[in-house]
Amino acid sequence: MDTPQRDWTTTYISAELLRGALDVEHTEHGVLPHRLPARARAQCDDPQLAMVEAQPSGVRLVFRTRATAVELDTLPTKRVYVGAPPRPDGVYDLLVDGRPAGQGSVPGGNALTIDMAKGTAEVVRGEIGTLRFDGLPGESKVVEIWLPHDEATELVALRTDAPIEPAPDSGRPVWLHHGSSISHGSFAATPTTTWPALAASLGGVELINLGLGGSALLDPFTARALRDTPADLISVKIGINLVNTDVMRLRAFTPAVHGFLDTVREGHPTTPLLVVSPILCPIHENTPGPSAADFGALADGQLRFKAMGDPAEVAEGKLTLSVIRDELARIVERRQPEDPNLHYLDGRELYGEDDFAELPLPDDLHPDAATHRSMGKRFAGLAFATEGAFGTMS
Repeated sequence: MDTPQRDWTTTYISAELLRGALDVEHTEHGVLPHRLPARARAQCDDPQLAMVEAQPSGVRLVFRTRATAVELDTLPTKRVYVGAPPRPDGVYDLLVDGRPAGQGSVPGGNALTIDMAKGTAEVVRGEIGTLRFDGLPGESKVVEIWLPHDEATELVALRTDAPIEPAPDSGRPVWLHHGSSISHGSFAATPTTTWPALAASLGGVELINLGLGGSALLDPFTARALRDTPADLISVKIGINLVNTDVMRLRAFTPAVHGFLDTVREGHPTTPLLVVSPILCPIHENTPGPSAADFGALADGQLRFKAMGDPAEVAEGKLTLSVIRDELARIVERRQPEDPNLHYLDGRELYGEDDFAELPLPDDLHPDAATHRSMGKRFAGLAFATEGAFGTMS
């Protein structure tokens, strides 16, 4: 909040100050970044998709200024799971000229209470809060404020003690990535330490993260969003959500993948395109979905998941992670003669059996913060290496 010692400048938060968002909605309080365009959102009424695409994973405010203090008023929406331990407040990461320079959180805000046993969700409206960073160097610099990756965030007001202007284009290649909650950020500690954000930093690229928790379902509107978004590098991580939602069988999966890739290629015919299969997830390696909350664990205050399918159903076309990996590798191999810029990465190279023994999935479905760091480093080492899928562009 204002102090008498400073002469504050309030700057309208426009789309040109935001990176990583595909759309900006004007709300009662300010602006809400979206990671899917309005046309895509209008084609699906799924509450899960609506929740996660508005959580700004990879979205950041970026500007140039001589300001030594920055204040940001926001209205966050925080999730509360009935019976589960409280979730921590979302974290904002501050970068100055690309280097970490601070962190903060905004208390309060709206509360989205989710009762997994009853299948209900209710929003209780809350108050706007203020994030403040002080003691910044007084010379001209590029400031980035990465918004919480797992907390919908309405941006209400931006104040600085010196004028700001949009930062110039970095000149780095743009990496457009799509995946599930693991790509979205799951249990990552901060927005700059999700595995895609870490990989982007190590690879020297600008990230647009379309990791959509529970919603990487080969939806045509998502493929069109990828098609229509300018990018120098593209990756799609396919599999886990198709198993844990149990939305299709192998007969539908194969042409759906081809169709998804065809749509992306309509807008990016020669862009390096990397197909990534699922990381290891023992409950679904050979057991189909759907996944469901383990209510026995929930009664003990733990949020865990279990596989509800029957391995015998694989013969009838049900999907498991093993089936999906084999089919994705086959699809990419078949397409490569006509698409030499298409590549494949087995997700178990990012997190496999040895990793599970050392760092098991805390809820049996999602990796923890340490695993995000490991996955980011490995992806960068594989994809951005000289011989990697993205090696010639990074």
